Amino acid sequence: MDAMVKDIIKADKKLSYSELREKANQIRKDLIEVAVRNEAGHISPSLSCVDILTALYYRIMNLSDDPQWDQRDRLVFSKAHGCYGVYAILSDIGYIRREDWEDFYKGRFLMGCIERSIEHGIEVSCGALGHGLPIAVGIAFGAKLQNKKYRVYCVVGDGEMQEGSMWEAVQFAVKHELSNLTIVIDNNGLQAMDFLENVMTSKGRKDDLKKKLVAFGCEVKTCDGHDIEKIVSAIDNWLKEGKRISRPQALIANTIKGYGLVCMENIPKFHFRLPTDEELRMGNRYEQ
Repeated sequence: MDAMVKDIIKADKKLSYSELREKANQIRKDLIEVAVRNEAGHISPSLSCVDILTALYYRIMNLSDDPQWDQRDRLVFSKAHGCYGVYAILSDIGYIRREDWEDFYKGRFLMGCIERSIEHGIEVSCGALGHGLPIAVGIAFGAKLQNKKYRVYCVVGDGEMQEGSMWEAVQFAVKHELSNLTIVIDNNGLQAMDFLENVMTSKGRKDDLKKKLVAFGCEVKTCDGHDIEKIVSAIDNWLKEGKRISRPQALIANTIKGYGLVCMENIPKFHFRLPTDEELRMGNRYEQ
């Protein structure tokens, strides 16, 4: 079979919503088991975006068996320290060897903050927050200049959206009508060890982020970031609009930090802290 035909066939294999929910639970379970066993922190910020990543990788993005396929959609994972879900998914789809994922945090090439490895499906290094979106904008701008058809998706954190570099990137993307760029904000209300409202976000003004993105000129939607059907529907509707949308899109996905482990959910101290055996016995969302 011709390689290009094989690529397109693979890209068309999309999971149903029930399969997507099962897949998200599988990824959550895998993420937690590997990270806890290997004593890797940052489990909590990784869990909040699992449903977002599941929707992107298994339903929305155009991918193939070859992680370097020229026509692939690009994912830039800007909230770099919450990357464990990305690794679990890349292992599941075959871009990363299972043994490399199993040995994560033990000296192999997978780092605690995501680092570029194109041959394994990792497009960009994003160790410092505020860098991923500017890079994603550059990739989308390059694609537009070259008349490439692939799309760029950038997953960012809500705390990260306090960085000035993020808003410069948004301004550039709107100015140059980068309709091939979709920003997905993991809006979990926490940054590092505290709630956003205790750091930079004004109390009681939860819609400020949406108002800012609208004011800058983005197409903006808000959804439940743990409802995969709503995530897919929001992005699919933009894709169906096609050329009628001339601006970058921003999806504010409302999530819960630590989603999946009862002991971690919405608890600031678990940003990097590992759960104890007793805390793990409090229950989870992936074993029904």
